[in-house]
Amino acid sequence: MENFSALNSCTVSNAKCICFDMLTPEEIVLINKNSIDVRYKKGEVICKHGTFAPHVIILNDGLAKVYLEGLNDSLILKIITSGNIIGLSSIFEGNNVFHYSAMAYIESTASLIDINIFRQVLKQNVVFANSIINILCENSLQTYGRFFCLTHKQLYGRMADIILCLSERIFKNRDFEMNLSRKELAELTGMSTESVIRMLKKFKDDGIIKMTGKSVIIANYDLLRKISEYG
Repeated sequence: MENFSALNSCTVSNAKCICFDMLTPEEIVLINKNSIDVRYKKGEVICKHGTFAPHVIILNDGLAKVYLEGLNDSLILKIITSGNIIGLSSIFEGNNVFHYSAMAYIESTASLIDINIFRQVLKQNVVFANSIINILCENSLQTYGRFFCLTHKQLYGRMADIILCLSERIFKNRDFEMNLSRKELAELTGMSTESVIRMLKKFKDDGIIKMTGKSVIIANYDLLRKISEYG
C-alpha cells in the first residue's frame, strides 16, 4: 500500500488496467461487437460533465485530463494515460450522466464501450467486477490525495508534487517534454498562471530543475522530493 504522501499525485497508478484480461473469450467478443474506436485531436473534448453517458471510455493511446468546470476556470482531478478508463462513475444503476469532463492533451485514441454491455459483463464476471472495484477505490484515494495537497500545501510544495508526478507517473523519466501549458499547470496546482511562472523560475534559479523551452530536467531530485513531502 502506498503511503498517503505518495497519493498526492496528478494521476492514478502508473500500471495500465489489466481488468480486460479477466474476460472470457465470449465476453471479449461481446465487448468488441459493442464498442467503437475514436481518435481525438489535441484539445478535443472526450466527454462533458452533465451529458448522457452511453459509453465507458478506454484511453488506448495518448494523454488526457479529467476535470470539473467552473464559470471562469476548471479544476483538474487527474491526468490519465493510455490504459485508463473514463466514465466508471456512471456505471451504477440509476445514473446516466458523466460526473466530470475529459479532454485530450495530445492526439489520442479511445475505445467507447456500450455502457449497458459493460454493466452486463460486470454482473456475470465476478473477477472482472472485483478488478473494476479496485480501480474505483484507487481513483477515490488519488482524489483524496489531490485535495489534501491543494488544501494543505504551500505553492512550493504543490509545484514539487506536480513535477514529480509528471516525471514518475506520466513520462517516467527525469528528463521529459512538458506538454502542458502554464495555464494547464495552474489548473493542476490550484495556482494562478502568474504563480506557476514564478514557481518554475524559482525552481530553476535554485538549481532544482533545468528548463529549455518545453524540455524539463530534474537536476536535484532529493531536494524536490523533500519539498513535496514537507509542502
